[in-house]
Amino acid sequence: MGIVRTIIESLFLIYTIGIFSFYFWLAIVSARELIRNVREAKTTNFDALLSSPFAPKISLLAPAYNESLTIVDNIKALLGLYYQNFEIIVINDGSKDDSLEKTIAAFDLEKVPFAIDYQIQCQEILGVYKSRAKAYSNLTVVDKRNGGKADALNAGINIAKGDYFISIDVDSIIDPHALKKLIKPFLEASDKKVIAAGGVIQIANSCVIENGQLVEVNVPDKLIPRFQVIEYSRSFLMGRLAWSRLDGLLLISGALGLFDKEVVINCGGYYTKTVGEDMELVVRMRKYMANQGIKYKVVYISDPLCWTEAPSTLKVLGSQRNRWTRGTIDTIMLHRDIFMNPKFGFMGMVSHPYWVFFEWLAPIVEFLGISYFITIALLGLADWSFFYVMFGFIYFFAIMISTYAILFDHLSYNRYKKKRMIIKLLMTTWLEPFIYHPLIVYWGLRGNYDYFIKKKKSWGKMTRAGFDISKQKK
Repeated sequence: MGIVRTIIESLFLIYTIGIFSFYFWLAIVSARELIRNVREAKTTNFDALLSSPFAPKISLLAPAYNESLTIVDNIKALLGLYYQNFEIIVINDGSKDDSLEKTIAAFDLEKVPFAIDYQIQCQEILGVYKSRAKAYSNLTVVDKRNGGKADALNAGINIAKGDYFISIDVDSIIDPHALKKLIKPFLEASDKKVIAAGGVIQIANSCVIENGQLVEVNVPDKLIPRFQVIEYSRSFLMGRLAWSRLDGLLLISGALGLFDKEVVINCGGYYTKTVGEDMELVVRMRKYMANQGIKYKVVYISDPLCWTEAPSTLKVLGSQRNRWTRGTIDTIMLHRDIFMNPKFGFMGMVSHPYWVFFEWLAPIVEFLGISYFITIALLGLADWSFFYVMFGFIYFFAIMISTYAILFDHLSYNRYKKKRMIIKLLMTTWLEPFIYHPLIVYWGLRGNYDYFIKKKKSWGKMTRAGFDISKQKK
C-alpha cells in the first residue's frame, strides 16, 4: 500500500511540476516577445498600407445566427475599419430571429443576382443582398440555410473575392486599425509563408459602445465577466503569444483570425462536424503545409484588436466552456497522428502533447487529485503539513501568473486608464482560484462526459445581452 501511494503521489507531483514549469517558461517567452512587439509597433508606419494601391484585398466573413441584438451596430463597426481594400460578407445562417430583416432595413439592402463558385461544400445559399447606398458598396449579406458556424464560413469563402479572409464573430467589436496590423506579417519578406494570423481578444462587457465603436474601456461590473478578463489576459498575452514565437501555435480564436484563402481552400475549408472548427482548421493547415514540405508560420499579434461580449451568466458560460472542451478533444482525436511525431517538428513534439496533457487532461487530473486527497484524508493518512505547503504554493503561483498578465498588459497598452480598474482586477485574482477555477474544472469534466458518454455534437445556446449603452454609460 505504501509503494502504491508513493507512486500515485509522485505522479501527481510530477504533473504539477510539469504544468507549472510550462506556465513559467511561456511567461518568460511571452514577456520577451511582447517587449519586442511593442517596440516594433512604435516604429512601424501602418498608415502606408492605407495609401498603397498594392494593399491586398481582405474579405471579412461574419457568420450570424440569431444576433438581432447587436448585428446592426457591429456591421457599422466593420464598415469603419481603416483599410482601403476590403469587403464585408455577413452570412445569415438561417437565423430564427429578425437579424436579416434588421440588416436589410438598416443598410437599404436588395436581393441581387450573384454567381457562386462552390469551391467548398456548404448548405444552400438562398440569396445574396447588396446595398442601394454607395456608402455600403463593400457590404454583402448572404442568406443561407442553417448549417452551423463552420458551414457559414465555408459559404463566405465561396463568395469572398479577397486573397485573404478574416473570420470574425459578428457580435464582436474590431479595433479600427486591426486589418492593417493583421495583414503586416503576410506582406513582410520571409523564408516562411504566413498562413494565418490572430490578435488579442478582450472583454467588452461594461464598456461604452456607440454606433458600433468602442469609445470607453471599463472593467466589467459583474464578477463572472471580470474573471474572464483575467483569463483572457493570461491566455492571449502569455499563452498564444509565446506559442507563436515558439512556432507551436495551434489555435487562433474564431472571434478574429486572418487566413490565406488559397491554403484554406486546398485544405478543404472548415470542418463542419466539430464544434472546435477554429482550432481544427489551424491544425489541419499546419499539417497540410508540413506534408507539402513548405516552410510556413502562424503568427500572433499582441495588440488588443477585438472586443467581444463575454457570457455574464453561469449557464451561458458553462455551455461555452463545455463546447470549447469538446472542440479541443475533437481536434486532438482527429489529428492524433501528430502526437510525438517528429515529422511535424515542434508542433508534433511539444505543442500537441502540451494540449493533450495540460489542456485536455488537466481538469481530469485535478479532479482525480482532489478525490485522492479527500480519500486519504478520510482514512486519516493525509500529510497535512505537505498539503498546506502545496496549497499555498499553487494558490500564490496562480495569483502571481494572473498579476503578471494584468500588469504587463497595463504597462504595454494601458487599456484600463484608471488605477481603481487595475486594483479591481488585482483583487479579483485572489478570488479566482476559489470561485472561478473550480467551475472551469467542472465544465471541463462535463465536456469530457458529453463528448465520450453522451456523444454530444451540438453547439449549445449562446444568449447575448447586447451592448446596452444606457446601462454602460457612467
